[in-house]
Amino acid sequence: MDYPVTVIVRHPKESPRKCSILPLRHRPDVLLLPHPVKDRPDLTGYIRLAAEGPPLTDADRSSGILLLDGSWRWAGVMTRDFADVPPRSLAGYHTAYPRVSKQGTDPDNGLASIEALYIAYRILGRPADGMLDEYRWAEEFLRLNDFVAASAASAVEPKQTPDEPYNASVRAATTHG
Repeated sequence: MDYPVTVIVRHPKESPRKCSILPLRHRPDVLLLPHPVKDRPDLTGYIRLAAEGPPLTDADRSSGILLLDGSWRWAGVMTRDFADVPPRSLAGYHTAYPRVSKQGTDPDNGLASIEALYIAYRILGRPADGMLDEYRWAEEFLRLNDFVAASAASAVEPKQTPDEPYNASVRAATTHG
């Protein structure tokens, strides 16, 4: 592996039934930790996928990814614990995850955790093979964001015009799903 392990911190109140990240727990490039993290790994050289901050770009290729996974209502609590990790945003992408917040905490352009991680891997040139295999709304997510599969066995490539930069941002400090 030519890049740091992706660290995913999952909020304990995130329903396993709704969690899009759990199927990744056996990937060698993913470390899944419960929040609050008791023995925090060294996150020097990592970026945190967040709502605010500079967009994630190819310039971040050598950085590790920190993904905070929980409902939008826990975003602030989780973010405070990792505020020292530089944020990077994802913009211009659409979720396929059908969510409705009873508290009105879902941002209009929020992404499911698996969607945000998939986009980040694509931007950073990391292998995303199999990442969406167990995501129920994968086909719709790919369609909504103009990703085109060359074949079922190959990586998915984004459709772009020459004047569109390939970078992205997430609407809140963590992702949902």
